[in-house]
Amino acid sequence: MEMYLKTKEEIELIRESSLLVGKTLGEVSKILKPGIDTLQIDKLAEEFICDNNATPGFKGYRGFPATLCISINNNVVHGIPSKDVFLKDGDIVSIDCGVKKNNFFGDSAYTFAIGNVSNEIKKLLIITKEALYKGIENAKDGMRTGDIGYVIQKHAENNNFSVVRELVGHGVGKMLHEPPEVPNYGKKEYGVKLKNGMVIAIEPMINFGKKEVFQEKDGWTISTKDKQPSAHFEHTIAITDKGADILSTFDYIEDIYKL
Repeated sequence: MEMYLKTKEEIELIRESSLLVGKTLGEVSKILKPGIDTLQIDKLAEEFICDNNATPGFKGYRGFPATLCISINNNVVHGIPSKDVFLKDGDIVSIDCGVKKNNFFGDSAYTFAIGNVSNEIKKLLIITKEALYKGIENAKDGMRTGDIGYVIQKHAENNNFSVVRELVGHGVGKMLHEPPEVPNYGKKEYGVKLKNGMVIAIEPMINFGKKEVFQEKDGWTISTKDKQPSAHFEHTIAITDKGADILSTFDYIEDIYKL
């Protein structure tokens, strides 16, 4: 698949989809508590997206069965919602959401702390979110994907956390996953050159312990090999000549939820 640059009009359509993802995650954040099953969370998200004249971006994608990826504790990403999986006090849960509206996708993720979470695990969430914004600061016309990955990796490893290698950010547009790949590790001045009009999802996946992961038997869920927790934050952004334009938002979440 070729990488293509978006027009200003296309970027505004992607913004509309991405903002709906943020609103959906805001709705979801209202019901997160110990005892709720993850399928209930998924159903709320699907209803909200459909009520806003859009369709879930993940459901049916390569056979994925749900609207949200809900990944708890040592699950890194791609967790499948289930009526048999309940949130518990002390959990952290990554919720990743995609929306398709007006033929364009939006994609964003946020990791929530449920109830009483230890300070060490809260630090993992804070550092991962900070790493996302450090990556975004390096997403400028003329820089490279390695510049994004370098600062994310440095911030994680300086805080004694590790970066997942097997999963990366990606282009976003008329397809959920487009070129280029955007790794969360790398070297300065290496990788794909960023250009005005590119739209990419930057999504650090940072592990509390070691970086190694594996795929569970369900064929989707990616988990840490050492069973330690993992955090995940994601924004969809556009590259402009003035720097990164963040198309998704955490505002709807953080009006309700405070880490």
